[in-house]
This record gives sequence, structure tokens and C-alpha cells, in this order.
Amino acid sequence: MKFERLRPDKYLKYLKIPNPFVSKRTQEILLINPTVVPEREEAEKISVSVYDYDEVELDVKKSTSLSDCLHYRDNNHITWINIDGLRKKDVETVCAHYGIHSLICEDILSINQRPKIDEEDGYIFCLLNMLYYNDKNFTVEQEQISIVVVQNVVISFQEDPRRDVFTSIREKLALSGSKIRQRGVDYLCYKLLDMIVDHYFTVMEKLGERIEDVEEEVTAGGNTGELTDITHLRKELIILKRNITPVREVINVLLRSENKLLEERHDKYFKDVYDHIVQASELVENYRDVVVGLQDLHINNVNLRMNEVMKVMAVVTCLLAPATVIGGIFGMNFTKIPFLDNHYGFWAAVAFMLLIPVAMIWLFKKRGWF
Repeated sequence: MKFERLRPDKYLKYLKIPNPFVSKRTQEILLINPTVVPEREEAEKISVSVYDYDEVELDVKKSTSLSDCLHYRDNNHITWINIDGLRKKDVETVCAHYGIHSLICEDILSINQRPKIDEEDGYIFCLLNMLYYNDKNFTVEQEQISIVVVQNVVISFQEDPRRDVFTSIREKLALSGSKIRQRGVDYLCYKLLDMIVDHYFTVMEKLGERIEDVEEEVTAGGNTGELTDITHLRKELIILKRNITPVREVINVLLRSENKLLEERHDKYFKDVYDHIVQASELVENYRDVVVGLQDLHINNVNLRMNEVMKVMAVVTCLLAPATVIGGIFGMNFTKIPFLDNHYGFWAAVAFMLLIPVAMIWLFKKRGWF
């Protein structure tokens, strides 16, 4: 029987050793491979909210059953179906019922997906992230939201049922004379996108306050953890840029689209969202420049403090040099040394050791060295 010789290099490549120098936050931000399909945890339960309305009537239903949102396909009213909690079977059921492609279903169930938009004759699909700021950990948290627009129906899929930014939309739907009650599905889609983009500014405002706090610490120069704070801010800005910048392309596609679901009279509203997302992108770049400047300022402060320490040490060394030289000369092992037998020799040596440093201090002061 012939045995194959074992090759360690063939198997060691599958051994993954964790790097203790890479933080968990860094791994979350940077170690993302789009070719690997992550496994999403199934939600234990879902929450379905249905807002079926026209100019006169509004019917609101909240349920935990998916069947309550499947009979609005041929309804003449405008319907907003919001599903909190994602389960593969439920998403596939909704997509199949409303004629949504299976690839869109995969995007809805994806994790860490880049904001994108897909459109066909029968539907428009937008995927982007809602952002929240964690005041406890000073981190930017994200929640993926998928919006599907079909004839007379807007379906939104959210991951976390505990929070969203659509409260004001629900309040306006309760008002019979509101503009949202008089418009179509594209206007409702605009309002959803507008709320998400506007909330970006809330997150950036809180992050901006954190940047100001770190800036004060760096300017004062009294905190040894300044570099850690600056590095943390740079990571959070990566999250902002990754989620905000692609939304510009999403809105731009909607502006240029000729899809029948989009009315031309609503282009100005999408243009307003586009202006906001451009402003948000520029603000992120400004924050990044400020943080880079803080890092440079911190390094300069460290170098300045180091120079001050070296300066003091150099001065002390210079002042002690005469005493060292004099002590070394009179400490040599020769039989005959001048002033060795002199009664005042010791006191003269000590006097020179003191007077020369004093003269050096006067000279340094005169030249402005310290």
C-alpha cells in the first residue's frame, strides 16, 4: 500500500489564528468579504404594520401574521406595508406574491450590503442603511432597510423592530389633509428616503460634538488616550462614508429613471433629497479632514513635549559637564598634580564647579536658548 506523504503547508492554511492586535470594531468595519454570503439569524417574531389610505380614508393594521399584508396587491388605495424582523421564508413569500425577483429577495436578506437600487417595469427596489448613534459607546450603528415599490404598494423591510425614523410619516398619514395622503407610491417612497437621509445629519451632529470634545482634549494636551479617541473617530467616519456616499448614486438613478411608477411632478422632491445627501457626503469629508488634522496636532504635541524633555536633559548635562571634567582631572592617579597639596585646592575646585555652570546659565539665557 502506498501512503501519501503529509504536507503541513497544505493543511496549515486552513488554521486561522486570531490577531490580538486587531480590535473587534476594526474587524466589523474592514474585514468584509462580499463574495462570502453571511448567515443571517432568523427573527424570532415579526411585526407587520399596514397603512392603507387614500385622500378620505385611512386603515391602520398591526399584526404578527404575514397573511395580513398579502391581499393589498390589487387594491386601488395606496398601501404602505412595513415588516419588522426578517425571516427567509416570510421574505420569499412576500416577494413571490408581489412578483419581485429572487435576486432582490437575496439582497433583502443580505448583511452589510452596499446601498443600491434596482428597477424593473413592475417595481423599484432601494436598499440603504438607517444610522443611529450610540451615546454610550460613541459608535455609529447601522440597520439595513429595504424598500420595494410596486403598483399602489410600498413594502419596507427592517431588521430591528425597536427603532426606526418613520414616526413623523405615521403622524402625517393620520392627517386627512396632508400631502402624503393625496400623492402616490413614489411620493411615499420619497418620504421614506428623505427621513433616512435627514437622520444622517442627526447622527453626524452627535459625532461632530464628539469630535469637538476630542479636539479640546488634544489642544489641552492632558489626556494620554487622545490617539485612541482619534483612531476610534476615524473608524466611525469610515462607517458614515460607506453608508452615505453610495446613497447619492441611488437618488441620482431615481432622478434619471423613466419608470412608470415615478411621476414627473415628484422629481423636485427627489432632487431635494439628492441635495441633502450631497451635503451629507461633503460634511463627512470635512469631518475626516478635521480628524486627520487632530491626529497631526496630537503627533506635533507629543513631539513638542519630547523636545522639551530633551532640552531640559541637554541643559542639565551641559551644566554638569564642567564639574565632571574638573572632578575627572583631579581624580587621576598621578603622583604630582597641581594644587593637590594646596590648602585651598579643594575649595577652589568646588568654586569652579559652581561658577562655570552659573556662567553657562547666564550665557544660555542671553542667547535665548531657554
